[in-house]
Formats: sequence, C-alpha cells, structure tokens
Amino acid sequence: MKKIGVIGCGLMGYGIATNLLRKGYEVTVYDTNPEAVARVVENGGIRAFTVTELAKSSDVVILSLPTTDLVESVLLDEREGALHAMKPGSAVLDMSTNDVVKTREIEKSASSVGISYFDCPVSGGPDGASSGTLTIMVGGSEKEFQRVSSVLHAMGEHVEYLGPSGAGQIVKLCNNMVVGGIISLLGEALLTGERAGISKEKLGELFQKGSAQTKVMDVFGPSIIHGTYDDVTFSLANMLKDLSLYRNLATEVGVPPTISGAPHELFTRVNATGAGRRDSTAVAEFLEHETQT
Repeated sequence: MKKIGVIGCGLMGYGIATNLLRKGYEVTVYDTNPEAVARVVENGGIRAFTVTELAKSSDVVILSLPTTDLVESVLLDEREGALHAMKPGSAVLDMSTNDVVKTREIEKSASSVGISYFDCPVSGGPDGASSGTLTIMVGGSEKEFQRVSSVLHAMGEHVEYLGPSGAGQIVKLCNNMVVGGIISLLGEALLTGERAGISKEKLGELFQKGSAQTKVMDVFGPSIIHGTYDDVTFSLANMLKDLSLYRNLATEVGVPPTISGAPHELFTRVNATGAGRRDSTAVAEFLEHETQT
C-alpha cells in the first residue's frame, strides 16, 4: 500500500503527509484551504481537487480532521463521500479524535462496501507527525490490521492495536481528559507559586525532578511559563471538543464528571472569550487575569 491520500492538511496533516513523502510513499492531498495543500505540494505531494479524486487514486486514505461531523461528511456524503469512490480492499485510517458511537457507525458503513476503517487517534503533536514518532492508538478489525501496519509504523514510533472499532478513540479521549486536566492544574499551580515568590521557571524545573514530573509539562509547560499562548501546539477549541467527547463517553458508561467537570468548565469559559484558536494553555492566562487584585 504505497499510494496514500491525506485529507486535512493542518498542523498534523501537513506533518503526516511530509513524513510519508520522505519515506517514499506517493502522497495525494486534499484540503479546503489551498494554501495548506500548496505547502505539501512544495514537498512533493500531489494535489487533488476533490475528495472523490483523492479516494479513487489511494490505497489508504488518512483523515486528519477537526470534527466528527466533518469526518462523516467526507466519508459518507452521497455524492462526494470517499467511501463511494474507494476501491474495495482499500483502507481508511482516521487519525482524528471522534465520538466513539459515531466511529463504530462509520466502521459498519465502510465494511459494507469492502473498505477497512480504523480509528487511529494520535498523541505527539505536530512535531511527532513531522518526525514519524507519533503514538497511535488503533481500533478496528484485528484481521485487517496487519495490512495497514507498515503505513502506521511509518507514522508512529509507538503503534498499539487496542481492539475493535472505537477502542482507539476511547483511549485517546481518556488521554486528552488527563492532559486537559493537567494543563488546567499547571496553570493554577504555577501562578500560585509565582505569586508566593518562586518563579514559574524554577517551579517547572523542580516539578520535573520530583513526583509531579509529567510529559504535559515538557510539551505545554514552556507556553505557560513564557506566556506564548499564540504558539499553537494544540488549539483550545480542539481540546474543548475532546473534553466534551470524553464527557459524552463517561455519561454513556455511567461515570459522573466529579473531577473532569472542572477542566471542562474552565475550557468552556475560556473558549467563550474567543480564544479557541489559541493554544490550550491560554487557560493559564485566563486564570491569571481572573485572579488579579
């Protein structure tokens, strides 16, 4: 499977596409933003002008899209949906973070026309996408997994098959709930320590040497410490989407949001200020402004 189609050329899609190009894959790309497509074409990608055109030419279609509704539209639209144009025996790797129930419905639709559909949400951010070192959480047919394994390993340093359709999304939503919660807590704790007389830099340094050590500090801590909230690693709007999807999942399985409710409320409030396109760490700036005396 050497002919790859990538739909969605944002920060993650661009990194995924250019990494695959460097590894010898033929990569066709589509995005509604022509500038995003042009960036990949400059690196050797092939431009598709429609989803259908991309789907017809690809052995594997990779999705890197911001919402479940968009994933459904791209795959299932009656006139231009990718599933209607893909060859039987080809595969979809959905690297977006989506609703678990919808993911399973899409998998059934794909299977009915001979297409293998895998939910493959990722962790590692744009840097991991560009370097091919993502952690990839995979749900779908175990039998068909081996057919797409080489493509997944070209994108990820850690590729984990977790079970039937939806399994990847379950792990990713729980993962992002923890990440969102830690970002929120870091914002408050670093602010508290600074106002009490210890710099954020020193606090962060000591966190990473003690039992508070966390990769979230490595990835998001510098933005909180230096106030670089417009350097987007993972947008606030996308984090809020994932926290909301987690709440849906928790509700479905009967787990009350006793702890997760606070980060969800914080991200909701900050998003309402128009900060959705900023980095997730903008919640720390919100806390700082809200508590000024």
